[in-house]
Amino acid sequence: MPFYDKGSVRIHYQEAGTGFPLLIIPGGGLNATMANLTKGSPFNPMEEFKQAYRCIASDLRNAKDGQSTGPLEVERPWDAYTDDHLGLMDHLGIDRFAVLGFCIGGPFVWNLLRRAPDRVVAAVLAQPSGSRKEMPDLFYQNNMQHWGPELHARRPEIPLDTIDRFLTRMYRTDPDFVFTVTRDFVRACQTPVLVLPDDIPAHPYAVAMETVMLAPRSEVSMFPWKDPKERIPIAVRQIRSFLRAHCLVAAT
Repeated sequence: MPFYDKGSVRIHYQEAGTGFPLLIIPGGGLNATMANLTKGSPFNPMEEFKQAYRCIASDLRNAKDGQSTGPLEVERPWDAYTDDHLGLMDHLGIDRFAVLGFCIGGPFVWNLLRRAPDRVVAAVLAQPSGSRKEMPDLFYQNNMQHWGPELHARRPEIPLDTIDRFLTRMYRTDPDFVFTVTRDFVRACQTPVLVLPDDIPAHPYAVAMETVMLAPRSEVSMFPWKDPKERIPIAVRQIRSFLRAHCLVAAT
């Protein structure tokens, strides 16, 4: 699998299939990697969609088991990751694309819609992350216990206090809603959005459904869609129909 380099950032990525471009963002929090699409995802999107789409995925910058690396941009953590996603698409010569994001991919998708509204033609958010009111410090605490110390052990040139400031900016500065955009943004967003809600501490059902109710061109899957497992193919069919409807229009 190839690499994309830009300055001090190196992104490990893969492609599968041909057709309209589909950016796939794996789940797994700040340790999201391409491997999670096969071992931790409810379904393997590269396999499911490569017959009709040019599927593109990458390891998140500085994920534990990934090969993407780069600095911690303390003042703009969410935008730094979005730089990587948009930079990869630029590197591949792709202007317009659809996006499918799992878990932390939810906030990343909203940030892509904010940063590049003319490039993203349709967005799917599967089990998206969000801020749970009764557990506002969940992501900061989890990452300071696990991701942060592991990153420092691998890269001792990154001090723990820098990691603390990075996570504080990411999850404590505005610990509300979907972290990357406001409710007013979602209310005004004209991009078609399909949401597949979850309901665990890191993937609050209430926040996912709030985005559905606010976004003017939203759709939502059945819930629960992962349990029993026999429901997963139905959810995949809905994603396929949603993408077909919007990507065909964009491609013409």
